[in-house]
Amino acid sequence: MPGNSFGELFRITTFGESHGPMVGVVIDGIPAGLPIKKEDIEFELSFRRPGRQFVTGRREKDEPEIISGVYNGRTTGAPITILVKNTDVISSLYEEIRYKPRPGHADLPYIMKYGFENWDYRGGGRASARETVGRVAASAIAKKLLMLTDTWIASHLKSLGYVELNEPVTFEEVLCSKYSPVRASKKWLEQKYEELVKQATIEGDSWGGIAEIIVRNPPIGLGEPVFDKLKADLAKAILSIPAVMGFEYGLGFSAAKMRGSEANDEIIKKGDRYGWKFNNSGGILGGLSTGEDIVVRCAFKPTSSIRKPQKTIDLRTGEETTISVIGRHDPAVAIRGVSVAEAMVSLVIADHAMRAGYIPTVRISDDQIKIIEERWNKYISLCKPTQESQ
Repeated sequence: MPGNSFGELFRITTFGESHGPMVGVVIDGIPAGLPIKKEDIEFELSFRRPGRQFVTGRREKDEPEIISGVYNGRTTGAPITILVKNTDVISSLYEEIRYKPRPGHADLPYIMKYGFENWDYRGGGRASARETVGRVAASAIAKKLLMLTDTWIASHLKSLGYVELNEPVTFEEVLCSKYSPVRASKKWLEQKYEELVKQATIEGDSWGGIAEIIVRNPPIGLGEPVFDKLKADLAKAILSIPAVMGFEYGLGFSAAKMRGSEANDEIIKKGDRYGWKFNNSGGILGGLSTGEDIVVRCAFKPTSSIRKPQKTIDLRTGEETTISVIGRHDPAVAIRGVSVAEAMVSLVIADHAMRAGYIPTVRISDDQIKIIEERWNKYISLCKPTQESQ
C-alpha cells in the first residue's frame, strides 16, 4: 500500500495495524551523533497513550524498542527503527463490524478499494489512529533536533464541542497543557471539558474539538515555494491525521470575513530585526516562515464509534440494518489527537530546518550535542510539579 512515508530529508515510514502484533516507524535522514534514548521517546508517547481518564479504555503501555540506527546512545546516521508492541488487543469486540461497516469510519471505503477479503476489520486495521504511535515516536527525535535552533513546539485543545477558549493564552500555558487530562490550557476550561466528556460517555456519544499548535522561535525562511511552501506541507501533515476535518493557520478562515485593512499586518522594528505587529499570518507569508510564532489549528470530528444506534448495511444480506458500536473508544478523539497534531508539525519543521541548512544532515558535533542536551533537559523538566500534583 503506497502512501505510508512522509518527509524529504527527515523521512518517516510507519507500519502496523491496530490489532496486529506491533506498530512502529522507520526514520531515515537523521544525522549521526544525536543522543537518543528510550526515555526520550517514552516522554512524547506518554501524552498520546490510551488507558487514561477521559480517553479510550484500551490499556497499552506504549513502550518503544529502538532496534536500529542508535549505538551507545547516539544515532549512527543509519535508519532508525522503533517498535511498539500491541499488548491489550480484544478483537472479539469487532466481530459485528466485520459485516456492518461503521458510519463515519473508513470501513466501507477500504472494502470498496481493497476488497472485503483483504480488509483487516480488527480495530480498524491500518485506518485506526493506533498507527499514529509511530508518528509521535518520531517526533521525539524531531523535537530534539530542533533544540539546536532553540525551536519549541507545544499544543493544546482550543475547543471541545461548544466550549471554546476565547481569551489570550501564553506559550507556557500551552506547553504545560500536556499534563491536563483533557489538554486544556486553563483550569476553568479543563473543568468544562471534563463535564462534556462525562456527558458524552453516559449518552454513548462523542464530541469534536479544535487543536492549536504553536511553534516558538522557528528559523526564518523555512519553506520551498512554490509547491513545497511551509503552509502546504503543514496542511498535508495535519490532514493526514485520522479524524482531522480542517486546517488553518494565522487568521485562518476568519480572514475571509475581513477587509485588507483589517487582515494586513503592520511591519515594525522589533529590537534589531524587522517583525509583524499582530502576527495575523501565523508566522508564514509567501509560504515561508517569518520568524514569528507559527500558529496552526486543526478540527477533529467527533469519534465515529459510538453506542447510539446508527443505520448501516449488512454486507452478508445487502439489506439496511443498524449498528451500536461497542468496545473501547475515545469519547473525544481530539484529546489525544492534540499530541499527534503536535508531532506532525514537529516533523515538518525539522524536515524544513534540515532542508534550509539550520540542522546538519550528516553529523552533530560535540558542541551541538551539549546545546541540544541542555535545552532538551529543560524541556523535559518544565511543568513537572503540575504532573506530580495530579
